Amino acid sequence: MKFLCTVIVDDDLAASQTEADWAALGKLSWAYDQSLMERGVFVAAEALVGRHAARTVRVRKGQPIITDGPYAESKEVLAGFILVDVADADAAMEIARNIPMATLGAVEVRPVMTF
Repeated sequence: MKFLCTVIVDDDLAASQTEADWAALGKLSWAYDQSLMERGVFVAAEALVGRHAARTVRVRKGQPIITDGPYAESKEVLAGFILVDVADADAAMEIARNIPMATLGAVEVRPVMTF
């Protein structure tokens, strides 16, 4: 079963990090992704550019409405994701609780819908 672990970061916590903190967190994150690859459960992972680069598209009455910024006003924003293929939700939750970026926010875990 595939699960998407979306990494949500608290802007205030992220802003308090030094360059050295980010470098260390990046190394931890890469090492964690590597461990998931070695276990054979890794499908994909990407970090996202900060909220300043986000744009949101809504379509209303057939017309696009494009706004700068993330989809909603919040101090927590989507920062990246890890897509895994594991046996069940418990295995996905185990992976999520060890994602290094969770220290700056949260990780939401959802099963991927199959059609």
